Amino acid sequence: MSSDERTAAVQIGSPDPSSHASNIYDTEDAGGESFDEEDDDAMDFEPLTDESEDAEFFDPTDGAVAEFHDADDGLNGVEISFSMNDGEGDEPNENQTETAAGIITATAPAPRPLVQVTRSQILRLFGQHGLQDLFRTHQTHASGNPPLDDNEDDDGYMARGTRRRRRGQPHASRYPPIPSEAGKRLMTSGTFGESGFYEDKLRKRKDRLARRLIYRELAVDQDTPARANKLISQGLIPSSNADTIIHYNARCYSGQFSDDGNFFFCCGQDFKVRMYDTSNPYKWKYYKTADYPYGQWTITDASLSPDNRFLAYSSIRSVVFLAPTDPTLSADPIALDFGYSGQGGRRRHFAGGYSHFGIWSIRFSGDGREVVAGTSDHSVYVYDIEAKQSILRIPGHSDDVNAVCFGDNSSPHILYSGSDDTLIKVWDRRSMGDSREAGVFMGHTEGLTYVDSKGDGRYVLSNGKDQTMKLWDLRKMMSTEKASNIDANRYTTGFDYRFMPYSEADYEPHPYDCSLVTFRGHRVLKTLIRCHFSPPGSTDSRYVYSGSEDGCIYIYNMDATLAGKIDVSRATHHSRPRDDSSMHPHPYYIRGSRSSEAWKTCVRDASWHPSAPVVAATSWNGWDMQTGTCTTHSWNDDADDDEGEPKMGLRVNQLLEEDASLYDHSQRGGRTSQFRSRLRSQRVQPTGDEDDGADGW
Repeated sequence: MSSDERTAAVQIGSPDPSSHASNIYDTEDAGGESFDEEDDDAMDFEPLTDESEDAEFFDPTDGAVAEFHDADDGLNGVEISFSMNDGEGDEPNENQTETAAGIITATAPAPRPLVQVTRSQILRLFGQHGLQDLFRTHQTHASGNPPLDDNEDDDGYMARGTRRRRRGQPHASRYPPIPSEAGKRLMTSGTFGESGFYEDKLRKRKDRLARRLIYRELAVDQDTPARANKLISQGLIPSSNADTIIHYNARCYSGQFSDDGNFFFCCGQDFKVRMYDTSNPYKWKYYKTADYPYGQWTITDASLSPDNRFLAYSSIRSVVFLAPTDPTLSADPIALDFGYSGQGGRRRHFAGGYSHFGIWSIRFSGDGREVVAGTSDHSVYVYDIEAKQSILRIPGHSDDVNAVCFGDNSSPHILYSGSDDTLIKVWDRRSMGDSREAGVFMGHTEGLTYVDSKGDGRYVLSNGKDQTMKLWDLRKMMSTEKASNIDANRYTTGFDYRFMPYSEADYEPHPYDCSLVTFRGHRVLKTLIRCHFSPPGSTDSRYVYSGSEDGCIYIYNMDATLAGKIDVSRATHHSRPRDDSSMHPHPYYIRGSRSSEAWKTCVRDASWHPSAPVVAATSWNGWDMQTGTCTTHSWNDDADDDEGEPKMGLRVNQLLEEDASLYDHSQRGGRTSQFRSRLRSQRVQPTGDEDDGADGW
């Protein structure tokens, strides 16, 4: 055997441009070898290209030629070789002999075993925490910084090899008080719902629906009928019981009702968007499915045009697809290349090519003529649909822009953008001669996951990886001059929400927090979890709500107290049997040990119907969270089941067809029925309330 044969070498060839259609990340290689992923499932949630500091989608240097780095071509032209040596230190090994004079002579070494390494194993190796830690530690030593103490607690290390700054033991004074005084003033201002005149001061209890109806008919406290109706509607919080459970064979990333409530879409990791007719919110009808060809990782976002005629949807590419919602139209979707500006630039062909940035968030303008996008090259783009080109690029952040929205439903001038640099920036397109923001919202200590506008040009809601949701007032934003003198990186720990729990010991209030109200209780982990204002029609804009990594939807009053909680996890627990053939349909999934494949739920998005007490929850939901669900929850006054048909908890497939394979008949009537019998709307009593008795909530 030659010396070359004693070294295992792996030469990675050029990727197939259509390799997303084939499973290049299969855990089983040609030789039947696989890695044990029992202790590490870092790749179960999102690829490291999502937010890794080591993977750059775009070089922000002006004039530089940037190239999108795909998971498929990350090893092009790389040759990896290694040899195995069982010797240790200077001790003689089995290939050395020591003479009587103490002189060590070397004999011919025994042939070393040939190690076969496949391409999939190398790709998976680069996704492990240990290798990332090794690279980061090497960079730290090379820069002259002292190494970390090996005796330190491992919980202090981040998934990328950096150490989170410990800030001592958590203290209640670090967090804003609950209930919030500013939030109380908002609740009585009339902007966020109505507050009833009548209060049971003896029992301090809330009124049930029947009592409110009686008060309306008797004109108690001289409430007008319109005011009484608002009080009734805003009290109809949906329960945890699921009316319908729609099962998908891929994770679901976002789902929203249209502004009029007649339409609903759901985006999946299988690069498909399913559309449904929800003109009757209690009985949906399947509409059609739109595909995203050559998608990267997942469909990241979607947005309906104001007239509901078109649906725009994005992936981690610079191309947004525009599909008609009319089920009679079968034309291919239209590609909108956000990387094409029409000013001497060239149009990059999408099929078989790679774009230089990815899109995390998109929104239609109020007039339906433009689409705004937040991207991985730290920028905000505005695309003119009629002109078929990007008309504005704002490189205004220092990290990925995860969320964008328009400030006013009737005007395209005011834009909001939320980034991993912890800042929300306000842009006024009418005064951008110097390409500077009009103002800044500062207060989150970790990156932003979502930004939602109330649509009145004044109030903004945001979710952050510091496990808080914040309400902002445009009149209280920080000026550009003041924000430019503050280093936002000083107040962040660089917490990696995808792989680690968040410790309250790491929270430190931001010294320049200009938010009105801070909401806490939900968990913003694993993925970019979204938050929203409740609609004015069905709730009188009384609440804000958010998904959560613990499988629930948290509904808050404006004073930061919890108004209700919808437990999607319990409502869907074991709602489909384990099926190994469909457990890992996505080519990026890395399968762990069977013991780790418990039923898990993470509510990524939720949508409240604009005219009915119905909430649709879009979740990663299933065995080891490898599949997804869209569940509908309606107000039912805490009833255990419906009197008519169909019963609660109806299980259907993505086409809304009843599927017998979704039922495990061996368990039906057992654990499933036990979970369902215990489901209740989890109302939360106001602080200081006494026992309500039979007439309480």
